[in-house]
Amino acid sequence: MAAPVSELMSAHQVDASVITAQDRERLILEHVPQVHLIARRIYDTLPGNVSLDDLISSGMVGLITAIDDFDASQPVKLKTYAEYKIRGAILDSLRSLDWASRQRRKKYKEIEAAITSAEKRLNRPPLEEEIAAELSISIDEYRARIVEVQGLTLGSLEVTVGPEGSQSLLSVIPDTGELPSAKLERRELQKLVTNAFQKLPEQEKTILALYYNEGMNLREIGSVVKLGVSRVSELKTTSILRLRAHIADQWPTPRGRTAA
Repeated sequence: MAAPVSELMSAHQVDASVITAQDRERLILEHVPQVHLIARRIYDTLPGNVSLDDLISSGMVGLITAIDDFDASQPVKLKTYAEYKIRGAILDSLRSLDWASRQRRKKYKEIEAAITSAEKRLNRPPLEEEIAAELSISIDEYRARIVEVQGLTLGSLEVTVGPEGSQSLLSVIPDTGELPSAKLERRELQKLVTNAFQKLPEQEKTILALYYNEGMNLREIGSVVKLGVSRVSELKTTSILRLRAHIADQWPTPRGRTAA
């Protein structure tokens, strides 16, 4: 039996620029489940007024773009490249809706700043109670705010870094024609993310690892760490805020390095 087209492309035996229309259609059908998986995972973090079907439609646009643009001569598998493009297309569609209010974005930035401030003062990752104290609010109000801003972490670990804008802090894949300086920057960024991850509280590290590395949903993670789905979601959001705050503080931005 002939190998799937995606395997041939990943093995650098087929150039995407010369695949037939039939092969292209097969590739799309092979990766449709990937679109549904990514769309569902993003949908689970969003307010109820967002349509899953709309996310899937946007993801399909990203998938088709990935297949049409894929360069098999590069050291990246089609599945990895497709995931990057699918997520990007979905996130772009959400940003264009501007569904998050200014007030929610303001609260998100305030929590991120409080984490940075408390960590500098304590010389360690702050506890939730300490983040709440930094914000001069109760722990219950802090957790309520975390629930309110959860959807704003839909970009996962994206933060504006480097002179070229936004890069993903968890899955940095090489671009075609990437310059040696850009490759070095990516390696340094990955090292910084790894160091920031190691500083997280153990429970938060476990939750992130199960979610991003093992592909578990919040309910499955809850059964592993013995917590309810809502609490797992809160801790996941807090851990992402911690990582973003640490990276934003340590990595150069278009306006220069903020703090060492």
